[in-house]
Amino acid sequence: MPDSPATRLQQLFEGHRLTPTQRRIAHCMVRRAADVPFLSSVELADLAGVSQPSVTRFAVALGFDGYPALRKHLREVAPAGARTPAELNEYQQAVEAEIENLRHLASVLADPSPVERAGAVLAGSRPLPVLGLRAAASQAYGFAYFAAKVHPDVRLLDEGGTMLADRLDAAVRAGATALMCFALPRHPREVVDALAYAKSLGLTVVTVADSAFAPVAKSSDLLLPAAVGTGLAFDTVCAPMLLGRVLLEAMCDGIPEAQARLEAFDARAAERGLFVE
Repeated sequence: MPDSPATRLQQLFEGHRLTPTQRRIAHCMVRRAADVPFLSSVELADLAGVSQPSVTRFAVALGFDGYPALRKHLREVAPAGARTPAELNEYQQAVEAEIENLRHLASVLADPSPVERAGAVLAGSRPLPVLGLRAAASQAYGFAYFAAKVHPDVRLLDEGGTMLADRLDAAVRAGATALMCFALPRHPREVVDALAYAKSLGLTVVTVADSAFAPVAKSSDLLLPAAVGTGLAFDTVCAPMLLGRVLLEAMCDGIPEAQARLEAFDARAAERGLFVE
């Protein structure tokens, strides 16, 4: 598997039983993988929303004498020639962080089996509900828009409230066997509750989330992580969007009629003059 700071962090955390606070710190470190070797314990605590002593206890839980030893280890395994954040302006840092997120996604996809399993599950659900609220609504919309080109019955769930459970009920009554969910920070409580309800209905939950430590993990049967960028005022989500497109590709492989449907759509679009070429 190709190397990256995020990959090394994930490997560092493997095999350790972490408390909820420590998982929050781990989640933050994965999201800021390129910056972590240059952050103080106070800066990391602020980013993760925890106390500075919690960061120290976290480092000890990983087997280090303290946070300085953990940071020293991360600096020693940083790729040669890596630039510190101070050498880049804030916009460049945001782009570099997204590039690193995409590199990490590429390394994860070196094993395509999780995505292939998810694609088969989604392809077999008729109808296919697609959930995404608040920050994740645009990801759900984009996935549902393209999925509808090849899947006969896609149902977008991009609004919360009391109707959400009703729409899940209706999808199950119509024959749905799976739910596609996009879950991004900040994680709405409604999404966590909706996934738990979907599981109680017997749906197989496939989730694209920002981290394997996300709050939706416990209610997901197949969780596919794709980190978000946090360097700007609003998170950037290139990796989750790309992972959604990869899932669509895998889903098409599970729908024998997919190519014929795409060709039929192109023919109709040409007859209607739908696009300006």
